[in-house]
Amino acid sequence: MTTPAAVIDDAAAYAQAVEDAGRAAVAYYAGGTSPLDDDTYDRLVRGIAAWEAEHPDHVLPDSPTGKVAGGAAEGDVPHTVPMLSLDNVFSAEEFTAWTVSLARRIGREVTRFHVGPKLDGLAVAARYSSGRLTQLITRGDGTAGEDVSHAIGTIEGLPASLAEPVTVEVRGEVLMTTAQFEHANEVRTAHGGQPFANPRNAAAGTLRAKERAYTVPMTFFGYGLLPTPDTDPALAERLTASAHSDLMKLVADFGVHTSAQTAVPDTVAENPEQVLVRVKEIAAARADLPFGIDGIVIKADLAADQEAAGSGSRAPRWAIAYKLPAVEKITRLLQVEWNVGRTGIIAPRAVLEPVVIDGSTITYATLHNPADITRRGLLLGDHVMVHRAGDVIPRIEAPVAHLRTGAEQPIVFPEVCPRCSSGIDTSQERWRCEQGRNCHLVASLSYAAGRDQLDIEGLGATRVVQLVAAGLVADLADLFTLTRDQLVALERMGETSTDNLLAALATAKAQPLSRVLCALGVRGTGRSMSRRIARHFASMDAIRAADAEALQQVEGIGPEKAPSIVAELAELAPLIDKLAAAGVNMTEPGATPPSATATDTGTSGAASAAPAAGPLAGMTVVVTGAMTGPLEQLSRNQMNELIERAGGRSSSSVSKKTTLVVAGENAGSKRIKAEDLGIRLTTPAEFAALVADYLN
Repeated sequence: MTTPAAVIDDAAAYAQAVEDAGRAAVAYYAGGTSPLDDDTYDRLVRGIAAWEAEHPDHVLPDSPTGKVAGGAAEGDVPHTVPMLSLDNVFSAEEFTAWTVSLARRIGREVTRFHVGPKLDGLAVAARYSSGRLTQLITRGDGTAGEDVSHAIGTIEGLPASLAEPVTVEVRGEVLMTTAQFEHANEVRTAHGGQPFANPRNAAAGTLRAKERAYTVPMTFFGYGLLPTPDTDPALAERLTASAHSDLMKLVADFGVHTSAQTAVPDTVAENPEQVLVRVKEIAAARADLPFGIDGIVIKADLAADQEAAGSGSRAPRWAIAYKLPAVEKITRLLQVEWNVGRTGIIAPRAVLEPVVIDGSTITYATLHNPADITRRGLLLGDHVMVHRAGDVIPRIEAPVAHLRTGAEQPIVFPEVCPRCSSGIDTSQERWRCEQGRNCHLVASLSYAAGRDQLDIEGLGATRVVQLVAAGLVADLADLFTLTRDQLVALERMGETSTDNLLAALATAKAQPLSRVLCALGVRGTGRSMSRRIARHFASMDAIRAADAEALQQVEGIGPEKAPSIVAELAELAPLIDKLAAAGVNMTEPGATPPSATATDTGTSGAASAAPAAGPLAGMTVVVTGAMTGPLEQLSRNQMNELIERAGGRSSSSVSKKTTLVVAGENAGSKRIKAEDLGIRLTTPAEFAALVADYLN
């Protein structure tokens, strides 16, 4: 979908737009701040370009449309070769039109395109002399940039020495990963500074900062390689004549970080249709990447095609940026709501001035916990940078501190539980009502009855409310002592509904221990962790007897989580006893408890338990995409249970340890990564046949 241009009606509006764009560019390139988010800036520049196309005799000299970096950046270190920006397209139609114009310009069809992620950072040139990194220069105005060599040694992926003693210039993008951004803001606020609004601004501001009392890491991705005046002539000739894809392999061979090590490596496409397929693949992977991208860069791969196309004053004609919909926008934080979850966790939620991100109107965003609010230095009325990618819950990155007016107000934290007015346990980052689950009984019971827990058909939230209001149920165990007479007496509960619910409750009693454990909602455990704990210990008695050290033998449970789980299980002891007395199953079918010897010596559960049997024995399996055929009705949790019944281990991420990936319809980044790693792929139908004996 083409990004709409800002509407500019007359010369006065045009002049104002040019001034606004220039001010935003100066603020960003000078210090990593800007009054406009990327999408708003893009719309503004497109509006300026549209007005200029209709009024070519009235183009202002300060217009950003014909200048590198919006005409804002300055520098005093000349570039040996101009360091240009890229023109943008926003749709498949615009990209196709660009390929047609490129073919017309060079007199032939382009037969090889280089396709890779457009990294959301700051372009720099890294100059190496005899293999040693000697100078870092920003893009600047394209002809000269700013010397930022003081940042050498703080940028991961940009080695101090290359694998070969060559004299070359490596061009690339400096950015912050999500983890680096969080760390940078923690360090920055600890030193009395305002948090950066987003990773891109953080990288821009950090790269230029000198004589700070602290340093924070950044990451480099190489995207170009070229000779300098001092490069060996033979090497210079080789670099000039090489295809771009070959240059990128050489960059990686030199030891510089490139996209090759990521889930979205650069690829070569033979025609525009293949390019568009790759665009969709990279776009699908975007939400799961540990760094930001705002598009896909497409280049004519062959040196001869690049030379024939040439370059303009602002951008090369042989390359284009296919921009993706913005995932970040600036809006205002209007208020903070405090909601109580099913386990008594008190969670803050941001109420936002509505903003459209990637086609969805966003009015709420997660704030995680009170400590998160404090770390980010948020105030009511703040302009905030909101991030949303794919189906990820929108989150606030940070306040846009330079837009504060002074009218902002502190966020007031609750002193008692917002739901029941009980005290609040503030001993951990996630605050909790002292009543725990009893504060929100309906939510706890509804969760326990859900499809991925005890799967009690006919026990929806409305029925749970009715049971609680009638005084028939005060905890989970009470569900299993309900009588036919009690249920029939309820409003809108006929004999058939009653019999069906009693049958569903009887079935729920026989659910495996992993589902019972998940239904209890122990903090720090979810569906997959509940399965791992149940398969490791095999019985509820063994789980309750385990101390923190024994729990740490379960994959994914560390020294911080283990004591919390032990304490939670102790708190739940009366409820667990009631469930057992009501006849609820407390064992995991097919699991063998670890021996006392193995537990005492710290042997892992995998080693102490009997070897897994079944067609997936010893395999780590990842499921991605939509399942079809016999697997179509299975939830992702049920798929994971099936994998484990068949002897395998389920995982949510693809890595070198993955054995098999079940790739359904619309499988995205996980399939791509599996192909890159050479991991076996199977269709849902093939997988169903493989585990046919274990399908219920």
